[in-house]
Amino acid sequence: MESIELSITSGHRSTTVDLTSEVAGFCADKGDGLVSVFVPHATAGVAIIETGAGSDSDVLAAVDDLLPAESGRWGHEHGTPGHGRDHVLPAFISPSIVVPVQEGRMMLGTWQSVVLVDTNVDNPVRRVRLSFLPG
Repeated sequence: MESIELSITSGHRSTTVDLTSEVAGFCADKGDGLVSVFVPHATAGVAIIETGAGSDSDVLAAVDDLLPAESGRWGHEHGTPGHGRDHVLPAFISPSIVVPVQEGRMMLGTWQSVVLVDTNVDNPVRRVRLSFLPG
């Protein structure tokens, strides 16, 4: 198994960060297997979504609807008001995904992209671990 770790700057606002090109580059010379994308943080996740057509902001709006950031709602109350919801996020948007790779190419669908979903405004830099498991 081969692994690398990326450092991703997500900033001080809720955001999605498209990781597809970084993951594709990591897989480029690997042949067939599986690539794992893992975010070792308690307040972020990774997802496979369409990007660039509004889905990025739709994901963040859905998180806001499902997990409002209002103060007093969450038992976990350190950091920015409503930060407790950030700790609940990985229960809904997993901290890891696995994508099949064939001949060094991720087998994503036409409109699928690998994205980091980060609602934690207190932590602007994230680590993302990529691991390739040969098949």
